[in-house]
Amino acid sequence: MDGDRVEIDGGIMEGGGQILRVSTALSCLLGLPLRVRRIRAGRSQPGLRPQHLSGLEMIRDLCDGKLNGGEIGSTEITFTPGKIKGGTHIADTKTAGSVCLLMQVAMPCVLFAASPSELHLKGGTNAEMAPQIDYTVMVFKPIIEKFNFTFNCDIKRRGYYPKGGGEVVVQMSPVKELSPINLTERGTVTKIYGRAFVAGALPIKLAKDMSAAAVRCIRREIRDLYINIQPVREPDDQAVGTGSGIIIVAETSTGCLLAGSSLGKRGKNADKVGIEAAEMLLQNLKHGGTVDDSLQDQLIIFMALAKGVSRVKSGPITLHTQTAIHFAEQLTKAKFTVTKSEEEDPGNDTYIIECQGMGMINSNLQC
Repeated sequence: MDGDRVEIDGGIMEGGGQILRVSTALSCLLGLPLRVRRIRAGRSQPGLRPQHLSGLEMIRDLCDGKLNGGEIGSTEITFTPGKIKGGTHIADTKTAGSVCLLMQVAMPCVLFAASPSELHLKGGTNAEMAPQIDYTVMVFKPIIEKFNFTFNCDIKRRGYYPKGGGEVVVQMSPVKELSPINLTERGTVTKIYGRAFVAGALPIKLAKDMSAAAVRCIRREIRDLYINIQPVREPDDQAVGTGSGIIIVAETSTGCLLAGSSLGKRGKNADKVGIEAAEMLLQNLKHGGTVDDSLQDQLIIFMALAKGVSRVKSGPITLHTQTAIHFAEQLTKAKFTVTKSEEEDPGNDTYIIECQGMGMINSNLQC
């Protein structure tokens, strides 16, 4: 059996947890036994962290697979997938590990399950080095649903660094196949909105300061739009621990959504948090792409699985995206091309990511 394992080098390119997420999800979908070596070799603490391990264990349970080497700090795993089944699955990082990253690894798999799924994901909802749950709901969800599926995401409790303790419940039904997407027209910005939040021991004034600083920063570039960033205090029964942050979304005339976000931490001025998010949003608007830098790499696995040609106009290709493309091509029959967009405006640094998807068919679905 071992001779047929696909060998993945977890230390190349982006060299982090993303390689593990993309390759194990595709292994599960395609029924390919996998060996991943040099896991997170590029990180200061190499090997599996609690968040990666809980993701792997969830994928194993989703498909009755076999996982060897699944312990904290392990730099090599082998994974042998079984058949993907629906139902209720629980993944708990027991830390502030990101629930959004758990969702990234599980979602492509449960789309091709035999029956509907309910995922209970526990950990950090608004964590560093990962999308915030607000981003997942406000940006990722409406765009990813263009692949012709829907899901429900219910934020039961928010959890912050270092404790975690958040919980999100994701419900989705399987599909027969995914449709390709075409996101090539940016349009003009029609709306800018968002939320600045505090939880736990922090006063609402911080949220108001983050919001006001963000609005001032955006106003310098965009003068003629109403900017609605709500300051909110998370209810105590819906948040564990203390945290703060902000997300700002720009919506365009063609339905594109691009965002900027930032998290507060001890000793970091509230104005700085607001300005960071605003500058990230303005940066994402400047390149002229239809998706922001955070969404780019999250689309790749879906483009690879879809039936037909997907096209996405983006800003400069991130290392995360290059990495996702590399492993999607290694494991599937999808073909990606990235070309510099021949823009009317030479100042724009835009690219077209095109993918001939493999046209994955859900053989588990009896219809």
